[in-house]
Amino acid sequence: MNYDALLMEATRHDVIVFEKKMTPRIKGLYADKVIFINKDQSEVAKACVIAEEIAHYHTSSGNILDQSNIQNRKQELRARQWAYQCMIPLDRIVQAHHARISGRYDLAEFLGVTEDFLQAAIDRYTEKYGLSVKADDNHIVLFDPLGVVELI
Repeated sequence: MNYDALLMEATRHDVIVFEKKMTPRIKGLYADKVIFINKDQSEVAKACVIAEEIAHYHTSSGNILDQSNIQNRKQELRARQWAYQCMIPLDRIVQAHHARISGRYDLAEFLGVTEDFLQAAIDRYTEKYGLSVKADDNHIVLFDPLGVVELI
């Protein structure tokens, strides 16, 4: 999903999104159906951030800023996983394969995500599925090295 589609997704859930200048360290925040996005980012980076902040709307409760608390870390992980599945579902990796996309930069561009977000998603998928997962009846997505195997 691109940034505009994610803005519409937030609106569908009555979540208000504000872009404002924030310290560079903070990319976005969610609280009480309000998302703040650091406006000093590219559209692609904003899309990755808003996906995660919308995920907090769907998966988190309370103040989870203290990441030394294991329950807060679990909520953060759930939100990130939701964002990865939103922005980089396995079928989109298969579509990229069929479009003959090669290389992480080109894949990130095809998917509309940053390279860092792509790598974090791949790392999370590897933790969840291992080195590969069957995406559908005809494809296996490999995570290391990243690729797609077509089953014939």
